[in-house]
Amino acid sequence: MRVDAFDFDLPNERIALRPARPRDAARMLVVEPGGMTDAGVRDLPAWLRPGDCLVFNDTRVIPAQLEGRRGVRREDGAQDAPGARIGATLHKRVDLRRWQAFVRNAKRLRIGETVHFGQGVEAVAEQRLADGSFILAFAGDEPVELLLERAGTMPLPPYIAGKRPTDADDRSDYQTMFAREDGAVAAPTAALHFTPDLLAALAAAGIATETLTLHVGAGTFLPVKADDTEDHVMHAEWGRIEPDTAARLNAVRAAGGRVIAVGTTSLRLLESAAREDGVIEAFAGDTAIFITPGYRFRAIDGLMTNFHLPRSTLFMLVSALMGLEMMQSAYKHAIEGGYRFYSYGDASLLLPRG
Repeated sequence: MRVDAFDFDLPNERIALRPARPRDAARMLVVEPGGMTDAGVRDLPAWLRPGDCLVFNDTRVIPAQLEGRRGVRREDGAQDAPGARIGATLHKRVDLRRWQAFVRNAKRLRIGETVHFGQGVEAVAEQRLADGSFILAFAGDEPVELLLERAGTMPLPPYIAGKRPTDADDRSDYQTMFAREDGAVAAPTAALHFTPDLLAALAAAGIATETLTLHVGAGTFLPVKADDTEDHVMHAEWGRIEPDTAARLNAVRAAGGRVIAVGTTSLRLLESAAREDGVIEAFAGDTAIFITPGYRFRAIDGLMTNFHLPRSTLFMLVSALMGLEMMQSAYKHAIEGGYRFYSYGDASLLLPRG
């Protein structure tokens, strides 16, 4: 399909720069085949049925944004004076000490050079990949996660970071209550709306919850540069679904319940793990699934998600679930109705079968 079919105009004032407080005070647009309903996140239990199951992503965002200067290690072991400024956003782990990273000012960085990120954190540019990203190898014996806690900042999406600096509040605001598995460089933002009180209300209504892990990469922020969706290449992300989790999700559907993904990250992993007959299997590995209109959903019966960027793979995904015309209408309604967009914005509940 033509990528421009997924374009729309969004006024800047609709972009949320801070989350709702409390988190579950956000608005929620319910979209069904019969139309749309304005609601709130706290109304979620009323829109689900006893026996349904919400599936959350328990990945934890690491402070993967780094700023430093390059330098070259001399043969005598001394370090030359730092040179050009280099920005790095880690987006996928290679092994214990190496990460794939998008690099700002990449033309000034050569293979073999060291980048000094401050606080005693250094990394060598080992390799440049075909997509322009680098493999960075971190020096020392400390776990890379500890180095990032010391020198890194939270990797806010560019549409927020371009309007205000990252601050201390983002360390907690840009983390879901389910976060426990270190490795994401972007939050599974639909789950940012959940609170202990909302989970208690869902449990009281007979709604089950499950978790899986998908370490969201910075590729989620990249624009689609191709003119046709067939020419776009997705970045791979690592995910895991435990065998007992898969078994419980299959039991939910066998009993007539619905599996509702909370966030496109949960949805993408569930669909990656599903067989043609809809049975969800255990999964551990990379996925680069790209969902566009015409895709047949196998594992999920609904999706709770935020409002996405125009021309993005995520707007393509929700259009595949509900139909492009329906989602264009829903986004028009949301813009005119004052809904807040993107990572810190409001939510939508998409129920393709009502």
